[in-house]
Amino acid sequence: MPATPHLRPAPGSIPTSPGVYRFRDGAGRVIYVGKAKNLRSRLSSYFRDFAGLHPRTQQMVSTAADVDWTIVGTEVEALQLEYSWIKEYDPRFNVKYRDDKSYPYLAVTLDEEFPRVQVMRGAKRRGVRYFGPYSHAWAIRETVDLLLRVFPVRTCSAGVFRGARTSGRPCLLGYIGKCSAPCTGKISPPDHRALADDFCSFLAGDTGRFIRHLESGMKEAAQEMEYERAARLRDDIEALRAALEKQAVVLPDSTDCDVIALAEDPLEAAVQIFYVRGGRIRGQRGYVVDKVDDAGSAELMATFLRQLYGSAEGALESEGTGTAVPREVLVSHEPADPGPLAGWLADHRGAQVDLRVPRRGDKRALMETVEKNAREALARHKTHRAGDLSTRSRALNELQEALELEEAPLRIECFDISNLQGEHVVASMVVFEDGLARKSEYRRFSVRGSGEGGAEQHDVAAMYEVVRRRFRRYLEESARNGEVARMGETGGGAAEQDGHPIDDEPKPGKFAYPPNLVVVDGARPQAQAARRALDELGIDDIAVCGLAKRLEEVWLPDDEDPVILPRTSEGLYLLQRVRDEAHRFAIAYHRQKRAKALTGSALDELPGLGPARRTALIKEFGSVKRLAAATAEEIAAVPGIGPKLAEAVHEHLSGGPSARETDGAPVPNSTDGGGDT
Repeated sequence: MPATPHLRPAPGSIPTSPGVYRFRDGAGRVIYVGKAKNLRSRLSSYFRDFAGLHPRTQQMVSTAADVDWTIVGTEVEALQLEYSWIKEYDPRFNVKYRDDKSYPYLAVTLDEEFPRVQVMRGAKRRGVRYFGPYSHAWAIRETVDLLLRVFPVRTCSAGVFRGARTSGRPCLLGYIGKCSAPCTGKISPPDHRALADDFCSFLAGDTGRFIRHLESGMKEAAQEMEYERAARLRDDIEALRAALEKQAVVLPDSTDCDVIALAEDPLEAAVQIFYVRGGRIRGQRGYVVDKVDDAGSAELMATFLRQLYGSAEGALESEGTGTAVPREVLVSHEPADPGPLAGWLADHRGAQVDLRVPRRGDKRALMETVEKNAREALARHKTHRAGDLSTRSRALNELQEALELEEAPLRIECFDISNLQGEHVVASMVVFEDGLARKSEYRRFSVRGSGEGGAEQHDVAAMYEVVRRRFRRYLEESARNGEVARMGETGGGAAEQDGHPIDDEPKPGKFAYPPNLVVVDGARPQAQAARRALDELGIDDIAVCGLAKRLEEVWLPDDEDPVILPRTSEGLYLLQRVRDEAHRFAIAYHRQKRAKALTGSALDELPGLGPARRTALIKEFGSVKRLAAATAEEIAAVPGIGPKLAEAVHEHLSGGPSARETDGAPVPNSTDGGGDT
């Protein structure tokens, strides 16, 4: 994928000032908008080392036919212009956040003669004040039901309102006192609007004024012996307090802030935002985004803040909280260019904005809660995406086309190697069938010494060994099952072996089923090692590929260049999930082996050395390897270990557990549900 030669401007023609630049395709459409503190430095980076660019960036530069730029005075102005152009052109290569679901809002239609309180979803409109978002519509209705006792604002639809106005009879809510019945003229338009304004003020956090007013009225009514009115006011106060209790108090009353947390993986990211007004959580919202380039957490956070607070929707959304941008914006990751971004937010708010990462106290504790919600939201999104049948089918079809397979890879096996500086080398095998994990088929392996060389050579040798062992077992079990099946055919009934009956359909072994596709964690060398293992076993009907972590490139054993799947590809997403699951499974086994080694299992066979003394030795030396390198005198210096026992430990370890563990034979161990060992 070569770069476009004529696209690169002469370096001397690019200014060094702050500015915003646009890449356009051959039809003149803007495909990417970016900002820069130094335009010359930023634009030159696209052409200086084309091969070193992220694949998505390479695609953008190769698609572009022209680039232009506009100089501005400051970085804050660059932010403003960049956001305006992104909204205007909607470039295909810019990151776009989207709601992870449709959230309901409590809305007050202040643009009507008689404002109405209702639940709203979807696009927002001017003249309507919004509160929320809420997680569930029923939570809004419960809050409204409590508040209507004190603020009897209209809640009926336009049709019901017109019908009541024509008939002169109010609806049920008007009869029971939960609506002031403006439809029948019981309240004037200005008085009803004042009720709606008070309703909005209460939800916006001005709660103390109304409760104090009601308490004063209740005391006055009691002094005048108007006990029924006092009782009604008492019930009104309880209703307001009950509505307040439904909103969690987390921070002091004067705190107005948005708490924003980011969770990500190599392909996607999720953002959760908690709206805190008056020290209470007033709403929550979530967003997800597909990563379209190699942007890190700082750039993702900066992009999200610009989209959240720069959009008209963001400004409308926060009408219910009093201001488009709160006094504090607390984030889980410091955004890129925090200084200019804070200045841009201050311009939007009209006052200073504190943009920071909380480090301690109640705000840090709340941030941890929001981070947990972000991680769970990302996991839910991935689960939902993986569980969708049409999405899985599309992923398998994309892999079939990209890897030029004869059929869709309905069974995929992925292998990963895990070790720590060449010690405790283990491998995992995970199985996905029809795009879903088949955990009962997972296997794990202990790997013997993989030879001399660096880390990559160790991984390649270990990958070769593991793949060869797995498919050698497959051939053995296939041959055994075929022999048993033939024996059953010759007898006209149940076969017998050594005088015992054999089932007509023998139970398949642990490695009886071959995959359509073998995926290895790594690049071309690992894929070639797996292919070589299969070739030596005479297996030529199983496809092999490698998935490299850094750029998510798909490597085929015989190709010089990787297969680049689009970042939004469902096929790439499936490969990434398979690879990550294999990595998780391998890491878990590796940690288990390390923990077992640290407990001093090599000392278990030594008489006279009980659990307490073994623990003391491991605690003193840190590992069995260091203990084996120690002298008898150093061992004897450990409290509880005498000279005689120290000599016995030294002699026992000098014989070498290493010789026992690396004698060329596989080390057996159990697995989750069985496995090669």
